[in-house]
Amino acid sequence: MLVVPACLAAAFLMGLRVNMTPSLPRGLYIMSGDAPARGDTVGFCLTGAFAGLGGQRSYLAPGGCASGLRPLLKVLAGVPGDRVAVENGTVCINGVAWPHGIRKLDSSGRPVPSCLESTTIPAGRALVLSPHEGSFDGRYFGLVPFDSLQKVNPVFLLEVRNEEGQGVSEGRSCGGRTSAHGKP
Repeated sequence: MLVVPACLAAAFLMGLRVNMTPSLPRGLYIMSGDAPARGDTVGFCLTGAFAGLGGQRSYLAPGGCASGLRPLLKVLAGVPGDRVAVENGTVCINGVAWPHGIRKLDSSGRPVPSCLESTTIPAGRALVLSPHEGSFDGRYFGLVPFDSLQKVNPVFLLEVRNEEGQGVSEGRSCGGRTSAHGKP
């Protein structure tokens, strides 16, 4: 009976991460020693009040982080020096709209707080997002410590998604600018 938990703990310590949520393609990922850069998939442990909210509402499963929750896997969408604008629930990074804005209610109909504000990302901080509309990500918990992020690479994916255009929104604009695809 203790074999499965022991195997899972060993896999975690070896840097393996399993993603079974719709936030990113489901599958097995491994931590990389490379420094994360904009557009990379990153793993990190959420801390503070939003970790508590994520655990309480079962947004985050139990796992190996200090909070007792599973690490999150997201896309590194904003790095120090990038301009983040929040306009009527739309999240814009350097004038380009992210595909999904801030939702007022979660999938269970509960209000979801957001602490993300318009800012220039300061040194040592980062914005992590997911291309999935219902993801619990930086749209809600805001900026995270850059040094908490570890680049991860897929090992085996159970699904393949067309990630072309990830991070840009068709037909949405920010501050009067068009999206990366040139549409208003």
